[in-house]
Amino acid sequence: MAETIRVLISEDDVDKRICEIGECISKDYEGKQVHLICVLKGGVFFMCELAKRISIPVSMDFMSVSSYGADTKSSGVVKIVKDLDEPLEGKDVIIVEDIIDSGRTLYYLIDMLQKRHPESIRLCTLLDKPDRRVKEVNVDYVGFNIPDEFVVGYGLDYAQKYRNLPYIGVVEGAE
Repeated sequence: MAETIRVLISEDDVDKRICEIGECISKDYEGKQVHLICVLKGGVFFMCELAKRISIPVSMDFMSVSSYGADTKSSGVVKIVKDLDEPLEGKDVIIVEDIIDSGRTLYYLIDMLQKRHPESIRLCTLLDKPDRRVKEVNVDYVGFNIPDEFVVGYGLDYAQKYRNLPYIGVVEGAE
């Protein structure tokens, strides 16, 4: 059965909320520089748009962490596919995620990154599914709280499809 996509959050609403988060981060870190860590692949769309809307100095790094594979539910097994290129010591770090679901991946990631002695670590996500939380993580900047539905678009995928949608949609008919 082929899946269809229903719009959950429009492109205009996503853009407006990213602007608001960028303004908030700029205010919270006024006079400082932030180091954004993008969790690939999905987070890259959000981080690029967010970075453009932050008015203070920004540096960026990327890492790839997997816990999904081609499924629609987290496997619970966290695998570092690509680690950071830069040291974190003394930096004000913001981990940028596309979505937080069970919290397992971020719980593991935050614990691992704290051992690298950053000045601070905060968490920013475009989408949060608090109803699915298994591991508690403190999310400092949230774009949207969403219901427990499988979503795509704006970097989020289903079996590597639909990342390029400019809105957040719900996959209907996915197995």
